[in-house]
Amino acid sequence: MRNMTINGDRLWASLMDMAKIGATEKGGCCRLALTDLDREGRDLFVAWCRAAGCRIKLDKMGNIFARREGADPDLPPVMMGSHLDTQPTGGKFDGVYGVLAGLEVLRSLDDAGIATRHPLEVVVWTNEEGSRFAPAMVASGVFAGAFDLDYGLSRTDPEGRTLGAELKRIGYAGTEEVGGREIKAFFEAHIEQGPILEQEEKTIGVVIGAQGQRWYEITITGQEAHAGPTPMTRRKDALLAAARLVSEVNRIGLAHPPHGCATVGMMEVRPNSRNTIPGEVFLTVDFRHPDDAVLSEMDAALRAFAENVAAEKGLQLALAEIWYSPPVRFDADCIRAVREGAQAAGLPHMDIVSGAGHDACYIARVAPTAMIFIPCEDGISHNEIEAATPEDLAAGCNVLLHAVLERAGTA
Repeated sequence: MRNMTINGDRLWASLMDMAKIGATEKGGCCRLALTDLDREGRDLFVAWCRAAGCRIKLDKMGNIFARREGADPDLPPVMMGSHLDTQPTGGKFDGVYGVLAGLEVLRSLDDAGIATRHPLEVVVWTNEEGSRFAPAMVASGVFAGAFDLDYGLSRTDPEGRTLGAELKRIGYAGTEEVGGREIKAFFEAHIEQGPILEQEEKTIGVVIGAQGQRWYEITITGQEAHAGPTPMTRRKDALLAAARLVSEVNRIGLAHPPHGCATVGMMEVRPNSRNTIPGEVFLTVDFRHPDDAVLSEMDAALRAFAENVAAEKGLQLALAEIWYSPPVRFDADCIRAVREGAQAAGLPHMDIVSGAGHDACYIARVAPTAMIFIPCEDGISHNEIEAATPEDLAAGCNVLLHAVLERAGTA
């Protein structure tokens, strides 16, 4: 078994075929959750899985489970997977690699005629990115009990369409209950989305955990007024306060090295007219850190500054934390299986903490979980130029194969 390898050419071909769905001019992908393009990607995955002899099940959040039966079907499954939805200007590998690496494991086991004791399942989690329906990872969150089903299905996109209605529209509203079943182990293969593996010249990142995250939505309300006749000293400029807040968010991130991250990713200025003083600004804040105590310090700093700047300028400020994901520590036995898989393959590897959120972070609440990272060029992701080599993609899939076999056993 230690000498067994996956078919790297087939994995690459599958990735490139999937990348044609929602392909962008700059070489990336735009396959937003539950759009017609997402449906096409799901349809292709399901067709591939059925061709491999898998049984398909859909739950009420639209999560897809492709099952390869084990020698003992009563045993809990070993799961692999990630997501197929992308950012608006996403790449070919974020999420989709974890899904198609799982499929390649099943195909390679079929080629070798190997039966596992535990069933194997490849899962596609709905709306991981959160770029259409906030928050991110909402479907795996429902699966893990972090959100209830009604909350998940009622999430809306910018046009007011609900996640549940869009699931029905594209034909992926399943009937299976969400979660509530035993899982032997869950593994998610993923590009790193950062520069560390490339910098350290390592092929495999043995992911031991993930940073905690706090997401905020902030609305600052001042007073619209004419840009000419209104004296500078009498203005209630919401954008000026927002600019100071953006600078403070950056300072908070820099104040907590090396892991602290702080980002303002969205901003809407109203009325957005060149000769009108902005009367209202909406913005988002994203804080991340692997230490929950530090994450709480960052939260307190943001709230104190926001309150002060609003009071100083005579503005109204509404701050809401819309999502909190605590730091995650993955399962020791699953981490060991990944590490031993890398060692058996002779691949240079290192322990690493994920700076990004992943479905695995929620699944870790209900099942033994670990992740496998491979390098991406210049650490760039959430970008159309996102790139990974066929060799690294195959290497990570081989580690996934051996970790899964270690947990699932052979018949």
